[in-house]
Amino acid sequence: MSYIRKPMDIEARSFEIIEEELGEKIEKFSEREKPIVKRVVHTTADFEYADLIEFENYAIESAMEALRNGCRIYCDTKMILNGLSKKTLEKFGCSAYSLVSDAKVAEEAKKREVTRSIVGIEKALEDPDTKIFLIGNAPTALFTLLERVNKENLKPALVVGVPVGFVGAAESKEELAKFDIPYIRIKGRKGGSTVAVSILHGILYQMFNRVGFDG
Repeated sequence: MSYIRKPMDIEARSFEIIEEELGEKIEKFSEREKPIVKRVVHTTADFEYADLIEFENYAIESAMEALRNGCRIYCDTKMILNGLSKKTLEKFGCSAYSLVSDAKVAEEAKKREVTRSIVGIEKALEDPDTKIFLIGNAPTALFTLLERVNKENLKPALVVGVPVGFVGAAESKEELAKFDIPYIRIKGRKGGSTVAVSILHGILYQMFNRVGFDG
């Protein structure tokens, strides 16, 4: 059997196919947005994401500045945390974390009868070094973040709002669109942890030229 064996060759050919099939549609995006759109399509094999993704309020530029300054990144799922390239983040002095599995968070959520995602995002907002929020699963996390932004006039460097699902997912992202903060969102029900990872990687890999897959 004949097939491509090298990881970088597989990725390169995948992106060639994506660019071919996106055609003129990719031209509506800026040069910094294009790699992110293509990476989301690469992750999902779903070209509809090119119609659903939105970049607002200098989201990429704001995120890059925060990353260069060594910020912390909050992830609303362990899947996002595990999917991020730790070596690449370390090159900028950045770190990522999640609190949804924290025992104290779980205990408080049970006591208050709310989701762990709500309590987790509340705790993350207490940390001034946490500038980027990746929300790929829980609409309640995104709603809570926006409530606090509105109440306390918080200014995150980037909110990636891509929760997936049928209850509150589309609505939370519609709410995000009302805010004058840097954000990248996926309209509608689609999204997920892998999409959140691909968006941040789409930003990071414009800042750092990988050689192979070890970075």
